[in-house]
Amino acid sequence: MKLDLKIQPLNSWIKTGKEPLLIAGPCSAETEEQLVATAHLLAKTGRVTALRAGIWKPRTRPGEFEGIGSIGLKWLSRAKEETGLPTAVEVATAKHVEEALKAGVDILWVGARSTVNPFTVQEIADALKGVDVPVMVKNPVNPDLSLWIGALERINNAGITKLAAIHRGFSSHEKTAFRNEPMWDLAISLKTHAPELPIINDPSHICGNRELLGYIAQKAVDLDMQGLMIESHIDPSVAWTDAKQQVTPSALVEIIERLTLRKPEIKGNDLKDKLAELRNQIDKIDDFVFQKMAERMKIVEKIGNYKKENGITILQVNRWDEILNKRTAYARALNLSTEFAEKLLELIHSESIRKQTEIMNQGQEGQAQEKLTHA
Repeated sequence: MKLDLKIQPLNSWIKTGKEPLLIAGPCSAETEEQLVATAHLLAKTGRVTALRAGIWKPRTRPGEFEGIGSIGLKWLSRAKEETGLPTAVEVATAKHVEEALKAGVDILWVGARSTVNPFTVQEIADALKGVDVPVMVKNPVNPDLSLWIGALERINNAGITKLAAIHRGFSSHEKTAFRNEPMWDLAISLKTHAPELPIINDPSHICGNRELLGYIAQKAVDLDMQGLMIESHIDPSVAWTDAKQQVTPSALVEIIERLTLRKPEIKGNDLKDKLAELRNQIDKIDDFVFQKMAERMKIVEKIGNYKKENGITILQVNRWDEILNKRTAYARALNLSTEFAEKLLELIHSESIRKQTEIMNQGQEGQAQEKLTHA
């Protein structure tokens, strides 16, 4: 289902300059000297579109550095005046919105911890009514597409048409190389629901370390995301917050210059014809796969009826283990990843269980209703 968002094109409210659009700056504004010096170095690169800095920092636990506060807005104003870079800050309350706008901040963003709470988002949205300012909305901390969409809708309903989403990854209990799991499928799903919505990728918060920034940035531009937000500090080794994921302005330039940029448009009739031919082949295979899947489910229904007639439980753990082991081994032989094979098999198995459960319960609902009627 497509979202009914009223959005202005990205290039109508921010000068993109060189590709990709790049929003950069320190995780936190620590001192006036640190912020302004970093801004000058970023401006000299000629690659940065806007300067970001955390003024109010929502931290997981009290006692950690929670931002320099409103005084940092004056530092941002000075940095903007001296470098010409537009400025961007995170807002989490109506008061933040009021102070940021009063200080002339050009772009606001709603953080992941705020997006997760509709009450907080609505408070911010109410404070934005009647204001013409770009607003970016980060995905919620937990992998919930509806929360992300809901936050974007609330901001849009407040009259904000200069709107973008920020993909910064999602919290996960699993320990991986990333601070926050990218879960690219959720960002792709958002793009499917709102094709006109710009999505900015935040490699810093996905990675949690500077070593993987280039990898995630490349993946983001390959998926046609419209820009990047990367944390940059004049001296990351002494940063007060998230030191490991920040890079110097010079290192930032190296990351950006190593990116391979690809165009979403197809130019040239020969290329279009070749792509159309390959896509036609995929369509035919997809149709065949779904046809065979439907045939498989017909057999599943027969198995369900047999189990019901003979009093056999739906779940047969040994059989499921056998399928999982055999099919994943076959997938590997076909050069398919084990992870892909397991996810696909789990989806098929889940649908098979659902169909057999439906068959097992046929007639029971009517009997239950009859008992309630005569009770």
